[in-house]
Amino acid sequence: MKIGNSAVIALSMAALLAGSSSAALAADFSYAEAAKPYAGKTIRVLDEVTPLQEVLAKIVPEFTKETGIKVEYELLNHGEVINKGQADMLSGRGYYDAVMLHGFQMGQMLEAKALRPIDDLVKNPALSNAKLETADFIEKPYKTVAFHEGQQYGFINWNYNTVYWTRADLMGDASEKTAFKAKYGYDLAPAKTIEQMRDIAEFFTRKKGEALAGQPLASDFYGITFEGIKGQGALFNFVSNILRNYGGDIIDADGKPTFDSPATVEALKMYADLWKFAPPGTAEYSLIDVPTVMGNGIAAQAIAFSDFVLGVDKPGASPLAGKFTYGAIPVKAGMDSKFASADAEPSLTVISANSQNPEPTFLFLQWLVEKKQQEALLDAGAGGVPVRESSWAMPVMNDGNLKPLFGAMKASLQVAQAKPRMPLYLEIADALSAVVQKVGLRQLTPEQGAKEGQKVLVGLCDAKCTL
Repeated sequence: MKIGNSAVIALSMAALLAGSSSAALAADFSYAEAAKPYAGKTIRVLDEVTPLQEVLAKIVPEFTKETGIKVEYELLNHGEVINKGQADMLSGRGYYDAVMLHGFQMGQMLEAKALRPIDDLVKNPALSNAKLETADFIEKPYKTVAFHEGQQYGFINWNYNTVYWTRADLMGDASEKTAFKAKYGYDLAPAKTIEQMRDIAEFFTRKKGEALAGQPLASDFYGITFEGIKGQGALFNFVSNILRNYGGDIIDADGKPTFDSPATVEALKMYADLWKFAPPGTAEYSLIDVPTVMGNGIAAQAIAFSDFVLGVDKPGASPLAGKFTYGAIPVKAGMDSKFASADAEPSLTVISANSQNPEPTFLFLQWLVEKKQQEALLDAGAGGVPVRESSWAMPVMNDGNLKPLFGAMKASLQVAQAKPRMPLYLEIADALSAVVQKVGLRQLTPEQGAKEGQKVLVGLCDAKCTL
């Protein structure tokens, strides 16, 4: 059928008007207006308790004031969030509308189809905030945690990441600097390479009664501390902070186990060497113990999760507050920069597949991550761990003694990524971390550890460990 000129003009005008209407709707978006159909509803959100979430909990009531949607915002510790959140989603009960998931949990939850994709909500102009500026999210953590096979499952909420942490007072002590240069042939400074971190660890490991910065030690002092307890935290401290910086990994791009590589053997040799200069209780140290050791002045340097550091390097929390400095995770000397890696746990809040309130829950998840709330969160907490690139420019992130810490966070998050989508992640972490720990304790040689670790991986997931 032939369409006349007047009909073409009419259709064109209608399209323009429709486009203008959509643009106007996007420009005029407000949470109050979008929430009108859901005012009075209650949504339940489960999150993890850290100093960051405790600050956020004070901001959450503002969402209810703005929208009329009530939020039961529950905070539990790390293990309880994992166990209780997963149990609720896997059971089909749907008590929680949204649950905070660490990246490592995504494999199991995706395989079980326990998560609701949010693509339809993102595309709905009545619900989607066109000014959310998702391009401002720190890209690599966001893209690797929130998306899978073309579908989106949330926005990034928490950018947990590791940093290099050391004693500025020791690094700047004249007598220590002179002695270090005489022994190693280069200047003492916070480590940039793994080899320098190893030298610093050896140099500062001393016995009770020996001098440290000109003063006799009342107890043994150690050159380094890190998480060594069996489990996923200690395993990926090794994998992401050492092994990947040697060009190795536990699996390849197709999910095939690759732990028996020459890179693994070399990385395990360095890991075993570092254990010689760590406290004797390292095999029992969790991510919580590392900041305690540093805060009590027992070690010279550490690799630690930055959000825990925030709880230590402040007046009253540690006698050494203000005497620390920070840097990016050290890399292997001479290694191509494309292998630079830092352990991180980018995390998101997902909508349960069993939620009866996906629309108001989606509004809340958007509201949490928009610039206004993120800036309020960082200001209220005197800094924090950003999820947005624009947050790095905030005054709170650039003023004061924690500026080096925020700079270290930024460096880590440039290379940080979510864990692979491994449905058996926790089983793999438990079994493989036991092997890695034995190498640290010198119960296995690096060569034996690489071989045994490969056997563990193949036994658990055969030829493919990922979805």
